[in-house]
Amino acid sequence: MSTLLERVKSAGVPRHVAIIMDGNGRWARARGLSRTAGHEAGARAAERLVRFIGHRLGIAYITLFAFSAENWGRPKAEVDFLLALLDRFIAEHLREFVDSGIRLRVVGDVSTLPITMQRTVAKAVETTRGGTNLNLTIALSYGGRQDITRACQRILADVAEGRLGAEDVSEEAIARRLDTAETPDPDLVIRTSGERRFSNFLLWQSAYAELYFTDVLWPDFSPADLVRAIDDFQKRERRFGAVAEVAG
Repeated sequence: MSTLLERVKSAGVPRHVAIIMDGNGRWARARGLSRTAGHEAGARAAERLVRFIGHRLGIAYITLFAFSAENWGRPKAEVDFLLALLDRFIAEHLREFVDSGIRLRVVGDVSTLPITMQRTVAKAVETTRGGTNLNLTIALSYGGRQDITRACQRILADVAEGRLGAEDVSEEAIARRLDTAETPDPDLVIRTSGERRFSNFLLWQSAYAELYFTDVLWPDFSPADLVRAIDDFQKRERRFGAVAEVAG
């Protein structure tokens, strides 16, 4: 991978990569394991990838879709396990985040999370605020439609309070009120496990993101897979709705 990695780095990596981490359950089922074992393997894959990005790749922003607003509909035992696993992931890696210069952000309806997890999240976000090496965003209880709805509610509140006029409502005004207001839009969205849909992830923000789908299940997604995705991204022409000028 070293040759491809150096070529990718020299060509300039995307500023922001967002990942829909999918396939934990299928990975476990293929091995005769429980779904919880799949989620644990998925957490290890996330840990491996964040370390690689922070130490070797140079991406400035990464967003991981860890728990969706729709995931609350899963069996309670699985939801409880997932949330406990995510809580532990954040708490156990907090010192590593600080030492590695990783700034953690969390987007989504945090108020729906267990109180103990809300405290873990709040502490981690505050403690890592000074990180400048990598901006890591974890989407928890997150949905793209819900994010846009919350932005609209904030705009309505500002209009009602006289802080904003109807003529001031613009794309920029909405973007500033999204959960992701502190981060740039993703350049590349990756989805693992062979599915080819957004599943309500960063709907507004991904309007002009490049999409990359892979059949690799999330627990097996390696740094080499990420490098291949970026290599594919670098071969594309991003026109943002414009048309390249034709000579002659």
